[in-house]
Amino acid sequence: MSTSRLLSPLQIYNGIRLRQSSTSFHRQKSAVGFRSSWALERQARRAMATYQPTLTAENLNPCVKVMEYAVRGPLVIRAEEIEKELEQGVKKPFTEVIKANIGDCHAMGQKPITFIRQVLALVGYPKLLDDPHFPEDAKQRARTILAGCRGGSVGSYSDSPGIEVIRRHCAEYIERRDGIPASWENIVIGGGASDAIKNVLKLLICPINGKKPGIMIPIPQYPLYSATLAEFNMHQIGYYLDESKNWGLTIPELERAITEAKKVSAPRAIVIINPGNPTGQVLTKENIEEIVKFAYKERLFIFADEVYQDNIYAEGSKFHSFKRVMHDMGEPYNKMELASFMTASKGYMGECGLRGGYAEVLNMDPDVKKQYLKAITAMLCSTVFGQATLDCVVNPPRKGEPSYEQFMKEKNAVLGSLKERAKMVADTFNSIEGYSCNPVQGAMYAFPQIRLPPKAIEAAKKKGQAPDAFYAFELLESTGICIVPGSGFGQQPGTHHFRTTILPQTEKLKVMLEKFREFHADFLKRYS
Repeated sequence: MSTSRLLSPLQIYNGIRLRQSSTSFHRQKSAVGFRSSWALERQARRAMATYQPTLTAENLNPCVKVMEYAVRGPLVIRAEEIEKELEQGVKKPFTEVIKANIGDCHAMGQKPITFIRQVLALVGYPKLLDDPHFPEDAKQRARTILAGCRGGSVGSYSDSPGIEVIRRHCAEYIERRDGIPASWENIVIGGGASDAIKNVLKLLICPINGKKPGIMIPIPQYPLYSATLAEFNMHQIGYYLDESKNWGLTIPELERAITEAKKVSAPRAIVIINPGNPTGQVLTKENIEEIVKFAYKERLFIFADEVYQDNIYAEGSKFHSFKRVMHDMGEPYNKMELASFMTASKGYMGECGLRGGYAEVLNMDPDVKKQYLKAITAMLCSTVFGQATLDCVVNPPRKGEPSYEQFMKEKNAVLGSLKERAKMVADTFNSIEGYSCNPVQGAMYAFPQIRLPPKAIEAAKKKGQAPDAFYAFELLESTGICIVPGSGFGQQPGTHHFRTTILPQTEKLKVMLEKFREFHADFLKRYS
């Protein structure tokens, strides 16, 4: 009998032999002298042991190894393990894991906006356009989106920068917001703001006079930036926000940071997150003007991360777009390069998983813009469902349309509840011994400082952990609350913080905050 039909050891090891026909299986058993399956498995393991992978940890892209993303780091991995343990009946001092580490609105109990989901249902299954249960304005939005899709289907590719009619709606939204013209040709839609940010940032990857390109980012910062700069092998220029001034941004600190950076890099851009993440501050118009003047003097491309522009809570705080401020400042500031970013993931919508966001790119050199758009084409297009979600945000129901009253009721309810929770979180942390927390003026997070006892810091060193990471792991194991240590965002040396969302619904948030209080009191007893 021929042995040419013997399965390879790797196939045997993967169990593929079980899929063979009974006759073929018996021929193979005969050919190998009825050796046991254990012997065959050993043969397979030996064969695999001789194979040397082409890609190893030693020859992996070093930029990937350096890259870290704290929001989904080791604490989250442990939190997911704990969730599985709870499912398996393992006894814990808590019954659920509260993931306060990430701004995932719907995962924390926020209900989707009805109008958005109606439009998505209609574009996904157009037969519903004949269903009388759907309001006419939702149907009109769906028909407009489908008319912009090739073949009338959201399953088709769109133009790489996005569906033209949705880009036009984005421009109209910006015009309504700022009261000044916006061109749809300056809008590029991406898979969330993160995708849009990275697409612009990669244009700056070019050494200048033998030095790495440098990007100024706030400290604390959203880890997308530090992770992306590591991935792109760009130099991170951190400028510290002033915690004593409610995380204010000061020009002397910008000057210090860029002076130091020029010794080792070529500064090319500055990132501003407004409202702030993780710090929750909202910039004044005067502060933005100062930043623009600084960027002009240093010839920096401005990245305005404005994804939380709907999330303003504190009395006296107001969102001012960089575009509008630069316009009002006149020449030469209104001629500067600017990329501003918005998303459907935050605000009152919270549609994180659908991945829809845009960049508005202004005053980019025409030759550079051609290359930018060319680079976008390599990704084909962002998800069309994400684009449809974004369209609902920038083209919402208008007064007089059937969905308007319900839409405004749901939107205001979400933002009103977030405003209450923002105050509740800051007030509670400030009432706990050893905590201090600035007001949450905007966005979705608090970034309290914790004063850790020396014994706790020493215990962290013995474990090889940052002190705030040590604290966060202890909190997770004791209470089931998952937060992100401040060291994952950056902080002034010698200080310790953590970021928590304000997203748990009110009753669960009250429970979570009480757990914080009890845990911290016990922590101080153990380590004081």
